[in-house]
Amino acid sequence: MTVMKRFLLIILIHLSGILLAEAQNVKVTAAFDSSRIYIGDQIYFTVTVDKPASYQLDIMQFRDSLKKNIEIIKGPLNDSSSSKDGRVRIIQKYLVTSFDSGFYQIPPIYAEMRNSDGIKRFYSDYAILEVMRVRITPPDTTAKIFDIVKPYKAPLTAGEIFPWVLLIAIISLAIWYAVKYFKKIRTKKTGVVYVRDPDPAHIIAFRQLEQLKMEKLWENGEIKNYYSRLSEIARFYLENRYNIYSLELTTAETLIELKKAGIKDDGALKKLKTVLTGADLVKFAKYNPEPKENELHYNYIWEYVDETKLISEPDEKDSEKLKEADQNRL
Repeated sequence: MTVMKRFLLIILIHLSGILLAEAQNVKVTAAFDSSRIYIGDQIYFTVTVDKPASYQLDIMQFRDSLKKNIEIIKGPLNDSSSSKDGRVRIIQKYLVTSFDSGFYQIPPIYAEMRNSDGIKRFYSDYAILEVMRVRITPPDTTAKIFDIVKPYKAPLTAGEIFPWVLLIAIISLAIWYAVKYFKKIRTKKTGVVYVRDPDPAHIIAFRQLEQLKMEKLWENGEIKNYYSRLSEIARFYLENRYNIYSLELTTAETLIELKKAGIKDDGALKKLKTVLTGADLVKFAKYNPEPKENELHYNYIWEYVDETKLISEPDEKDSEKLKEADQNRL
């Protein structure tokens, strides 16, 4: 028994020596490039494994973070080198950062070897990192605290202003041409073009009324066309007489503009309102007036023009035109 105990003790000592030698043959280290950084700074976390060339080791890997609040930006970046004594050094680097201040301790990193006897791991030491906040106040609390600097406002350049100036110029030119065009020519929905006539406003209106009467529109069943023409003659007269562009306005808007121009709400204005309102009923409400109403509205417009015409000393031509117009109406 004594010989057997000695034999077992010798074997145990021998195996312990082998295991100790193997442990000394593999060295794993893990450390940050610096133990302190400010929030948002970037540094490398380096894992180094020094081993015999014959050892096949698997090194612990990281993906998105080393631990909570220590984020991996890039890595691992692998590198290795061999020495003449048959050893290999493997280096893995991770580029990391943190946006939360505090002290962080990274647990030991391991490299493991697998064989028929099982799994054997070789560990590094702990790695420590302090993440600090940037100081935004003076260290001496009695020192003066300055106001926050206002955002810098860059001056406008010619390249930024020119497109807006060009756009405003184009729009202004378009508006000017449109106003000039509509002042020169006004077109009815029926396609008839009104061109500026040198005759007085009432002479033009009487002439148009005579033409309307000769066409006998309502007598031939063209009621809507008749009232459209009658309304347009009245509105065109307002434009020539008072510079109120009634062809572009509703009946209510036309009456408002007449009041703004100082036109009294007398019997003449009531006749105009009756005709324009009646025309709206025919055109938009499909109202079918009686023949007497058609004649009454015609006479109302004639009387309105006659009562509101611009009184001046007429020449011989104007006198003859007025006499002829009155005879034709009767």
